[in-house]
Amino acid sequence: MKSFNLKWQQLILSLGCLLLIIACKNFYPTNNSDAIPLRVATDPTFVPFEIQKASGDLEGFDIDLMNAVAKVAGFAVKFESLPFDGMISTLQAKRVDAAISGITITAERLKTIAFSRPYFKAGLAIAVREDNQKIQDFNSLKGKKIAVQIGSTGADFAKTIPNAKISTFNSGPEFFQDLLNGNVDAVVSDAFATLYAIKNGKLKGIRVVADLLTEEYYGIATPKDSPHLDAINKGIETLLSNGTYKQIYQKWLNAEPPQLPSS
Repeated sequence: MKSFNLKWQQLILSLGCLLLIIACKNFYPTNNSDAIPLRVATDPTFVPFEIQKASGDLEGFDIDLMNAVAKVAGFAVKFESLPFDGMISTLQAKRVDAAISGITITAERLKTIAFSRPYFKAGLAIAVREDNQKIQDFNSLKGKKIAVQIGSTGADFAKTIPNAKISTFNSGPEFFQDLLNGNVDAVVSDAFATLYAIKNGKLKGIRVVADLLTEEYYGIATPKDSPHLDAINKGIETLLSNGTYKQIYQKWLNAEPPQLPSS
């Protein structure tokens, strides 16, 4: 009987402590950013930056980076899949808190949204079928059929090619398939994503020609005046200084990361 009473006393004491903790949390509401997960938009077709596995889970360079930033900055991440061409307008409407999907920092985009410090040095490249020897550089793109992704810097660049016939697509797999089918002569897209896909056997029959057409930097995009931007920047700085960024870079690109500007 004594043992039974003791167990009840312990149970009552535990329940009392639990109620006290709940009461304290309600009385002292937290303002920490990890109380509400950040809604982060991403396009899971941009390999190796965003990849959607058969299970539906996301992986990739950007996914690892965003999760690592969240860990050191003290917030949680809730990824939301979104077509690339809808990200800017979604950020402007503040339907998400941030977006990461190989989004190039440009002066035009900075008019309507904000960006973190650069986290990746990139550039555009020309991709053609392996048997195409006529296209070697920018000048040989004149008058050709060019495929690009809607809303990308590749789409903007293609507009500068004299007399080019431009076809737009929602994702990389679509325009690369059109290239393989012979419907377009070349693709202008991110160099690293294209080279990664070729190296890993995802793009058989395609090669990259010439040097990079542009030099670009990716940033984590947020709405203007985002309350989270400072924490995101500090998170990136921490990853650059503690070696985590280098580990992520080597994991996905098997190379040493280049130096990045602070802004």
